[in-house]
Amino acid sequence: MQIYYLPDQQLVESTEASTLLEAALAAGIPHTHVCGGNARCSTCRVVILAGAEFCSPRTAAEAALAQQLRFEPTVRLACQTAIAQDAKITLRRLSLDADDLELMLDQATGKVAPRFMGQEKNVAVLFADIRGFTTFSEALPPYDVIYVLNRYFQRMAEVINRYGGTINVYMGDGFMALFGVDHPDRAVERAIRAGVAMLEAVEALNPSLENLYHQRLRIGIGIHYGGAVIGTIGDPKSPKMTAIGDVVNLASRIEAANKKLGTQFLISQAAYDQAQAQVIEGQRFQVAVPGKSGEYALYEILGVQPTIAEDDWQRRSLLPTPPPMGMRQAIATFWNSLQKIF
Repeated sequence: MQIYYLPDQQLVESTEASTLLEAALAAGIPHTHVCGGNARCSTCRVVILAGAEFCSPRTAAEAALAQQLRFEPTVRLACQTAIAQDAKITLRRLSLDADDLELMLDQATGKVAPRFMGQEKNVAVLFADIRGFTTFSEALPPYDVIYVLNRYFQRMAEVINRYGGTINVYMGDGFMALFGVDHPDRAVERAIRAGVAMLEAVEALNPSLENLYHQRLRIGIGIHYGGAVIGTIGDPKSPKMTAIGDVVNLASRIEAANKKLGTQFLISQAAYDQAQAQVIEGQRFQVAVPGKSGEYALYEILGVQPTIAEDDWQRRSLLPTPPPMGMRQAIATFWNSLQKIF
């Protein structure tokens, strides 16, 4: 087969490559393929300028993406397109600029790990939000608002880390956490246990907030489980990990449903199926979710079943041991002493 690549102006002859992408890479052409050549993105797309009759029909995966992105018949995914051995075609790569080349070179030279380029994983996504925080904050000086948020986020981060999760996005008085990115074992169970522990941590924080501001915090939590693309975005010098996909959008809407349903902790059917033996459930709801068609089953979580000791849990889940609690206990003792004095 002979393939003439534009704008590279390079003629590639191959007898072994099974796809246009394989032929390009074998010839040293930096053909972008962010998903790894699995028809999960469109970055390897090309336009066939001559010889389209020698190209194989679209695979099911390519056909689905072509329909979604409204490809013209001559636009093909290089990773899915095979050509006849005696064929000669001319094509033009469509994803090509300085950023594409730098990304490809970084991937090829190992400067960017493959997982940071985007990797599909099943993860548990947890959203949490403080209820009525606008009203709470309007009664406080700005510095005190920051103080309260920092204390809250510190407690929440301790809980999320304890159960092997990662907070990757802060949004005002809310945040998103992921479970299962590095340790897929029992991701949903760990997320649910973290959610229950978060509610307990807020209750433990509230007495001091009542003493200082005569107000209490109340949070809502939502969890969904499913496939997402995990990758890093933002400034290449300080990229941030995030998750993209419908699982994220639905988890956010599940958390928001707590307001309407008068609950604090809701999980999806997919999450419930993964950990139903470990949860203590309350009500079951069948609700419409904004921005989604149909109705979804949501489960109220009241608690979790007793489990193995915390140190054994961490050993079996391959989670890091939490930092010593001595300093925190000392601070708590000092705080309680001050409260008694004043």
